Amino acid sequence: MTRVLFIIFAVELVAQFINAVGATQINDLIWTLINYLPISTSKAAAEQRTLQAEYLKIRRELSATSSQDEFAKWAKLRRQHDKKLEQLDAAKKELEAARSNFDRYLTAIRMLVTKVPQYFVPFWYGKEPMFWLPYGWFPYYAEWIISFPRAPLGSVSAPSWQLACSGVLTLLSEILVFIGKQLFRQSNTKVPIPAQTASKKAPGSSEKLDVKKDL
Repeated sequence: MTRVLFIIFAVELVAQFINAVGATQINDLIWTLINYLPISTSKAAAEQRTLQAEYLKIRRELSATSSQDEFAKWAKLRRQHDKKLEQLDAAKKELEAARSNFDRYLTAIRMLVTKVPQYFVPFWYGKEPMFWLPYGWFPYYAEWIISFPRAPLGSVSAPSWQLACSGVLTLLSEILVFIGKQLFRQSNTKVPIPAQTASKKAPGSSEKLDVKKDL
């Protein structure tokens, strides 16, 4: 059952990581990394960036050209502007469709990796004891709850082990987030530096001290 223990813990760890980071952020990161590979979406993204740069260049030239004084040049730039705008819109729609399909596939993979094992593994190994509790350490009702629903009495069932892993990982995640926030807050806190003012002696103070010594 060691393998099953590790599988349940690994699945809960991955699920907790996804919940902590966020599925959208993970999708954005993977999408950005994939676009560096020589695939169709990366080429489409590069073409979109090129079209956008050309469109902005033509738009600046069009804004700087007078439609009355330089009508021929303005009309030519206007046609180029409209053509580039249509091409840019088409490229954006194509890239958005590819991104939508990518998110759909990634969501399906995430469900297969996390949600399906979270329900299937505890159900399939529901009758198997993950490990046995020390004899006589727990009362009867505690052993019954820990072995729920179908594991032998006195053992830890797969759902109980899954619940324990989820609770511990959630607690550790909250602790790490709290520590990170505290460290970030301390790093942004400015430590006040005391102003060093030079002490100035009042005029004639040395003379007063000499007079007191003579007295």
